[in-house]
Amino acid sequence: MGSTEQARKTAAGLEYSSGFGNEHSSEAVPGALPLGRNSPQRAPLGLYAEQLSGSAFTEPRAGNRRSWLYRIRPSAAHPPFTRTGNGGLRGAPFTETVPDPNRLRWNPLPEPAPGTDWLAGLWTLGGNGDATQRNGMAVHLYHANASMDRVFSDADGELLIVPERGGLLLRTELGLLAAGPGEVALVPRGARFRVELLDETARGYVCENYGLPFQLPDLGPIGANGLANARDFRAPTAAYEDVEGPVEVVNKYCGNLWTATYDHSPLDVVAWHGNHVPYVYDLHTFNVIGSISYDHPDPSIFTVLTSPSDTPGLAGVDFVVFAPRWLVGEDTFRPPYFHRNVMSEYMGLIKGAYDAKTAGEGGFVPGGGSLHNMMSAHGPDRETFDRASAAELKPQKIDDGLAFMFETRWPVTATAQAANADHLQQGYDDVWQGLERHFRS
Repeated sequence: MGSTEQARKTAAGLEYSSGFGNEHSSEAVPGALPLGRNSPQRAPLGLYAEQLSGSAFTEPRAGNRRSWLYRIRPSAAHPPFTRTGNGGLRGAPFTETVPDPNRLRWNPLPEPAPGTDWLAGLWTLGGNGDATQRNGMAVHLYHANASMDRVFSDADGELLIVPERGGLLLRTELGLLAAGPGEVALVPRGARFRVELLDETARGYVCENYGLPFQLPDLGPIGANGLANARDFRAPTAAYEDVEGPVEVVNKYCGNLWTATYDHSPLDVVAWHGNHVPYVYDLHTFNVIGSISYDHPDPSIFTVLTSPSDTPGLAGVDFVVFAPRWLVGEDTFRPPYFHRNVMSEYMGLIKGAYDAKTAGEGGFVPGGGSLHNMMSAHGPDRETFDRASAAELKPQKIDDGLAFMFETRWPVTATAQAANADHLQQGYDDVWQGLERHFRS
């Protein structure tokens, strides 16, 4: 369904509308979007009207997510789904192993077999909660070398895709999104899409959020401006496929994959309006807030998106980015401090080096990741501590790396494949060895 070069040309000409959580509307054919009525007796151009609901009908207006789709055929026109193999994909609840208090770190995923598309290249590291109860999250990685010729949807949760290597073109029901390293793509729960590669290979991370949809965090005393701006999130314009013929559609449902063969492409939405939509966001537009006197804020100040829980201030999952920024604190240890906390942290690296960890072979490298579960002590390694403790404290620009964190209120239980992976680093604890006693009474 299109070569890599065709996909790249398509991606170069994409048009977007802006504003996270806004009501958007788009039509690929003039007159396809009905005016004044969501479900008229006869939808324009012989289309079918259909609502895609990402929240319960009665949820408060501020948190209600839904989009009206005007499509060539209704989604109900499909054959039965049957179970298919999960490959490296797993879903909550995660019961293969027990939660591990040890600090864990992985190298990047190994090279995939030829012909591995994005879905086949998904590999679950771990997670928490229960997809059937719509709470918790999962951490996946992907490594692919082929474009998808099938369509995927996730009934369990929304997908936050974080490319680390290679660009992606996402053909969604609502239009096209292009995302490469330094950008993220958010696909809402239940939306169908296909991933085409814009480069020979693609590698990255995925946060599957089972809980409340991601939203922008409240700014509190920061005021009206700062962190991620709603206008920098880009929603697609309508683009549809009018394709007759067999198309495989894969659905993730309660942790397992199900497949059906349609006689048409389900990416046939000609017009739509609503706020249950996919987005792309450039992490370099994040407006970093920091200290201009001494010390530095907690990492929560770097939150891009948050999925609230039933406890105010305690997120089901936060997406945090360590974007380029100035450090100017006086008499301040500038890398992240040693700490233990009630949140569990999975950290990944998109490019460069992270200022609290040593890079290079055997260290914290792009495509790799670390897991520090709740109350596990962590912080800068010995080499970083020694260097930062002796550094001249002058204004310093950190612009040679881009790291992120999925932070969650519950422990992340590793899958068996992650706990026993060949690319799990052995001896990760050694990075803190040699932190000498300096106490003087």
